[in-house]
Amino acid sequence: MNTELDASIPVLTEVISADALISEVDSVALDLSEKLPEMATRERGTINDEEWQLMEQTLRENVLKQVLARVDFVLEHRVRDNLADVLQTAVEKLADEIRAGLKNSLEEVVTRAVTQEIAKAKTPK
Repeated sequence: MNTELDASIPVLTEVISADALISEVDSVALDLSEKLPEMATRERGTINDEEWQLMEQTLRENVLKQVLARVDFVLEHRVRDNLADVLQTAVEKLADEIRAGLKNSLEEVVTRAVTQEIAKAKTPK
């Protein structure tokens, strides 16, 4: 394996910054606070424990769904961008290696052919 190329591939912690993830979670929380059901606007005394548990469970599920959807989107977007850069670099290096190998092979073939033709010309008929 090419360790030089491996070192250029970012790891997950380099690709996704904590600040970006925190801002996404804050954004989701703001969206959810605007969309809470009517139960959340009632006073504490009018909501029984069962309703609070149901509202809490619903809120947790909604937060998780929205956070996961956004994390998936952000993760996919960043991985795609970084992977494109890494693949472009790898393709360029591979193309350079192929060119160098082809050049060496052609030089060897031409040298061998010229040497054989010179040898044929020197031998008496």
